[in-house]
Amino acid sequence: MTALASGSHRVRLASKRQHLTLTAQVRLVAVLALFALGVGAILLRLTFIGVFGEQAQAATRSALVDPGRGDIVDRNGVPLARTIDGYAIRVVPDRLIGDRRVLARKLAEIFPDTSEERFLKLLSRTKPTYLRHRAVPEEVNRVHALGEVGIEFPREKERFYPQLQLAAHVLGYVHPDGHGVSGMERAMDAELIDPKKRLTPSALSIDIRVQAALEDELGKGMKAYDAKAAAGIVLDVETGEVMAMTSLPSFNPNQFDADSIAFEANQVTYRFFELGSTFKPLTVAAAIDAGTVTSMARRYDASRPLKVAGFQIRDSHSSGRWLNVPETLVHSSNIVTAQIADELGPERLQAVMRKLHFDRQAEINLRERAKPLWPAQWGRLTNMTVGYGHGIAVTPLHLASAYAAMVNGGLYRPATLLKLNPADVPRGERVFKASTSARMNQLLRMIVRDGTGRKAEAPGFRVGGKTGSAEKPGAGGYRRSSVVATFAAAFPMDKPRYVVIVMIDEPSGNQASSFQRTAGWTAAPVVAKLVPRIGPMLGVIPDDRRDVDVSELMPLLWKAPGTKSDDPV
Repeated sequence: MTALASGSHRVRLASKRQHLTLTAQVRLVAVLALFALGVGAILLRLTFIGVFGEQAQAATRSALVDPGRGDIVDRNGVPLARTIDGYAIRVVPDRLIGDRRVLARKLAEIFPDTSEERFLKLLSRTKPTYLRHRAVPEEVNRVHALGEVGIEFPREKERFYPQLQLAAHVLGYVHPDGHGVSGMERAMDAELIDPKKRLTPSALSIDIRVQAALEDELGKGMKAYDAKAAAGIVLDVETGEVMAMTSLPSFNPNQFDADSIAFEANQVTYRFFELGSTFKPLTVAAAIDAGTVTSMARRYDASRPLKVAGFQIRDSHSSGRWLNVPETLVHSSNIVTAQIADELGPERLQAVMRKLHFDRQAEINLRERAKPLWPAQWGRLTNMTVGYGHGIAVTPLHLASAYAAMVNGGLYRPATLLKLNPADVPRGERVFKASTSARMNQLLRMIVRDGTGRKAEAPGFRVGGKTGSAEKPGAGGYRRSSVVATFAAAFPMDKPRYVVIVMIDEPSGNQASSFQRTAGWTAAPVVAKLVPRIGPMLGVIPDDRRDVDVSELMPLLWKAPGTKSDDPV
């Protein structure tokens, strides 16, 4: 029995050893197989990288760190729009444990701009839905404190505008779906979401310092004169770059809501106006270029209203005498400007207006551009009224580009909101002769020194420009109580570098403006305060020893004893 037991034990031991050996072999095979798979994966990855190179690596980096929408900066690199990681608030309805109506009421208390009924509707949906995009941390904490497990707080890319409402109409804003809705966000949408291009900030032509000064002075003017709205632009006449552009009232693109919609339209590019007497220098320049005005001393009859086709053209403040060309602009005579336009003729005046692009949308990067109101019939009377800025309506941007062409030597360049390299500056299209441009610089300076634009004077900066006060059209004709007051300026006039357009919409005419609503009393003073602020930022240093030489023209200005020419139109 002992021998039998011993044999049986040896058999069991041998069987166990075989089992252990087999198990070890199986494990070894499995380890080898896993190792082989690992090596194969590495080889496959190396082959993939070798074949697809940088594309594969870029895709991997993008998947790991998605930079979101590209940044926008000003011309000096100051951030204007950035993408940050923000919070959203989302509900998963089938995970809610509390009473939905109670939860809706509490959410409405946290977010007063959304009703309890609206939240209840969102909470009652069958699929997960967002309750809030771009929630601030304080709001997230308050919702989290409700203790509802069915509410989640996913992180998402959020567009942030660090300058708040500065340059809001230039930048625009972004829809929650990640695409631009207006402004440069819309215009550059494809570039800002392009994986290759978005890694480099997009530089605008805007100088945020100049932008801040423009918005501040315009806002002060709008408030002081109790105006409906205001708009302004600062344009580089040598490049077409927009240094600043604003439309007031404005909005905060970080908090674009139902109340912001009323202020969304950019008045500089998307609304047109009859800009009145600011057109007179353009008409005179066209006449000088065409040779119908050959002498600054020639006089025209402004002693009485001009009757044309049953219509009377009058001056706001009649001089009651004959005026020469400098006096026509200095005193802003409709009567003489109409005669100059009449001699020029519809064909030639139209040709100049077309060269200035007054018959089409203004050239700029924005999608929000209005087409001017071009006369359907351009007869003799229309030609005369267009000469002094009535019967045609353009945007302030059109006017800025036209003045740039008039003062920079005669070349029209399209406006741009992108920072340009010197090699990218367009050569420009010839509109006026260089000699005509030089003459107009003298005349514009005289208007500020001795005429309707005297309140735009900024000592040392050699400002030139023209006032324009146009009654707004309404039912049954023009409304005398509603005026668009515009001042079109350039500086320094001895070598013009920047054009400034300031427009005040419906100033009330109160004590701040000596109870006057015209541009000389409302828009011009804004220019006088703005230019000294932005000049040094733009490299224009005040110098009282320099000025454009107008000595040959000054003897042509006649003033009766005791009279004043500071009653601006």
